[in-house]
Amino acid sequence: MPKVSIKGQQMPESPIRKLVPFSEAAKDKGLKVYHLNIGQPDIKTPERALNSVKDNIPEILEYSHSAGFESYREKLANYYQQHGIQVDKADIIITTGGSEALLFAMGSTMDSGDEIIIPEPFYANYNGFSVASGVNVVPVISTIEDGFALPPIADFEKLITPKTKAILICNPGNPTGYLYTEEEILQLAELVKEHDLFLIADEVYREFTYDGDEHYSVMNVSGIEEHAIMIDSVSKRYSMCGARVGCIVSKNKAVMSAAMKFAQARLSPPTLAQIASEAALDTPKEYFDEVIKEYKDRRDTLIKGLKDIEGVKVAVPKGAFYCIAKLPVDDADKFAQWLLESFELNGETIMVAPAAGFYSSPNVGTTEIRIAYVLKKEDLIQSIAILKEAIKQYNDKK
Repeated sequence: MPKVSIKGQQMPESPIRKLVPFSEAAKDKGLKVYHLNIGQPDIKTPERALNSVKDNIPEILEYSHSAGFESYREKLANYYQQHGIQVDKADIIITTGGSEALLFAMGSTMDSGDEIIIPEPFYANYNGFSVASGVNVVPVISTIEDGFALPPIADFEKLITPKTKAILICNPGNPTGYLYTEEEILQLAELVKEHDLFLIADEVYREFTYDGDEHYSVMNVSGIEEHAIMIDSVSKRYSMCGARVGCIVSKNKAVMSAAMKFAQARLSPPTLAQIASEAALDTPKEYFDEVIKEYKDRRDTLIKGLKDIEGVKVAVPKGAFYCIAKLPVDDADKFAQWLLESFELNGETIMVAPAAGFYSSPNVGTTEIRIAYVLKKEDLIQSIAILKEAIKQYNDKK
């Protein structure tokens, strides 16, 4: 019998989606399941984005340019310029989601066996992208005790080898919600300059910051133009996860030339979704003001509720819409499955993402979960009540 490739065997399961069969089974039993496991916002997509597709359906659904519509790239460059990021359309390639942008970034900067340093916990699919690219992840651990702040630069320097090609960060962070400070970004900038590395920043949650804190982009840093690569997406910004439109941005011409060859190999990003994404750029500021206020209220509700549960430890997220919570359980994977298989509270239960899958280091994060606060406040309050009772019952049965 033919065998699956080693790469195929090594591709990790999604910690976000691997419990879906258990969730479906719970629903088949008649339970209501609150989905805290996935970053799918319930915020409405801007009407202008949806209407643009309705109003501009072409007679022929053609390929676009491999780099994406020129009009979209021009408009996107203008959007970035309004945020202090001085790029033009030549510095942007539109991709099929931020995921493809990350694959293009890895493929354009690293060869098989090269290493990329990533602060963990990190977006679980970074593991998958690295396996697909033949790249080895070298983790540097941030801790819940420090609020998942950037680890000391000395910790990065200890991990740099001749195989190290890049440092990858997510800012604000998925799954932690941590927002890197300007000082932390500048520290990383000095590090990549000193060691001649790339600094890849996944900035898809840029708009979602709280408490007066502001996002500071790697593209804002003078002097690292040849090192900096930004990853972006419309998925979270405009609640358009299904559009699958993102981009890779860099002023490094060699990197963008290489990325273009990857873009040409997959032909083009989705046409209709680009129409919607271009129109979404006209979304008024009031939309974001309301969305950020809503997410902040949800964050505050969730964090207060979690802190009221005995034994739960949580770091307050400064951005995005996730948090990591450390639970007083023996194994978060087993607990998450038990929630769906064996527990209910008045016909309801919750689905969470075990956090071990957001680490590359073995046996780390085994009692942690990621929670996405993408549900309305009433559902979050009910979810917290379910979690509190579930922890009690789970530990009582031991």
